[in-house]
Amino acid sequence: MLLGSQLRRLRETRGITREAAGYSIRASESKISRMELGRVSFKTRDVEDLLTLYGITDGQERTSLLSLAKEANVAGWWHSYSDVLPSWFPTYVGLEGAASLIRVYEVQFVHGLLQTEDYARAVVRRGMKGAGEADVERRVALRLERQKHLVAENAPEFHIVLDEAALRRPYGDRGVMRGQLQHLVEMSERPNVRLQIMPFSFGGHSGESGAFTLLSFPESDLSDVVYLEQLTSALYLDKHEDVTQYETALKELQQDSPGPDESRDLLRGLLQLS
Repeated sequence: MLLGSQLRRLRETRGITREAAGYSIRASESKISRMELGRVSFKTRDVEDLLTLYGITDGQERTSLLSLAKEANVAGWWHSYSDVLPSWFPTYVGLEGAASLIRVYEVQFVHGLLQTEDYARAVVRRGMKGAGEADVERRVALRLERQKHLVAENAPEFHIVLDEAALRRPYGDRGVMRGQLQHLVEMSERPNVRLQIMPFSFGGHSGESGAFTLLSFPESDLSDVVYLEQLTSALYLDKHEDVTQYETALKELQQDSPGPDESRDLLRGLLQLS
């Protein structure tokens, strides 16, 4: 995405259309669009030709961008789980790992970054009916691997509004749910985690369209991305007007939900009842 955004900036600065750029590398306009969005791999020859078209002759600048192209083509750790990943999900895992701020509204279940191993196993078994135990364990292992990013030295900020429905809907037995609630209490105390609960008592709210994730990146060239997961695919929205609407919805959810301390008390209350 970073390389794509820089190529887009260079193209627009020179006033070159996507169609002309595509012609220069023997490709279509849509191929250029996918490259600039970071949705495809990069051939070194294509990047070299585009840099020439855009008038980039400085050796150091060309080397820097070509090195970025090589890095972009290196498979991430999650590719080793491709046998159990839906086709649209590797893109999300890569974006999640690159983000410096992850903002989430979740309603169906506890977000994957905050799930305990037992709770994750119950969720995966429910969602992968008929899957073999090995496939279930592979999916759980992937989820636990993703969680390491949240507690790493360079961990992103993680702000989540969790609907009370996710806490009331049981996955696994009572022990699994107690362990999950306790884990949420502990994670909510981490300095990079801001956890709020949207209670049933509030009534209707701005999360009426369902769960969504907002990803922000440290590189100024990269726009925020909204991730919407569906039953058989996912949407990645990065148009400013789309992102703005979801940001507004999340801000309203945060304003209407109890703060982190009150939300932690709500979790402790549910623990006493479980």
